[in-house]
Amino acid sequence: MVLVGPMGVGKTTVGQVLAERLGTTFRDTDIDIVATAGKEISEIFIDEGEPHFRELEREAVRTAVAEHPGVLALGGGAILDARTRALIAGLPVVFLEMGVHEAVKRTGLDAPRPLLAVNPRQRWRELMEQRRPLYTEVARAVVSTEDRTPEDVADAVLDALELKNA
Repeated sequence: MVLVGPMGVGKTTVGQVLAERLGTTFRDTDIDIVATAGKEISEIFIDEGEPHFRELEREAVRTAVAEHPGVLALGGGAILDARTRALIAGLPVVFLEMGVHEAVKRTGLDAPRPLLAVNPRQRWRELMEQRRPLYTEVARAVVSTEDRTPEDVADAVLDALELKNA
């Protein structure tokens, strides 16, 4: 199972709950990138730029899809790459979504998120305008995280993928 969606939507938290419920393992490509690069994502953006980060991200997703049979969370922008979208086509992909108000609450205005550094509300809306069609393109199911606990979201994901009794 692959979880996609914007930064701060809860892919990691929900993914861990899902992995536990399904008796499998969890992996997050953002964590893989940090481990490989030896620095935080915000530092990669500053030091090497977004194109370099996207290359690392593309490779992290390719590796994780090839190696990891459990629940996988992708970084918010991973779906921007057509090769990544093709790679996850056919897999049980779930788009976790939330609105801008919830996004601001969750990501905060001072969090080290390089793409939201200036005018975070407006930038988040712009990113979602660009990314929402790509998230829905790859997703088998769309699940809102608004006003739900991670456990409730996990239930909704399992229902959407018809894995409730798993």
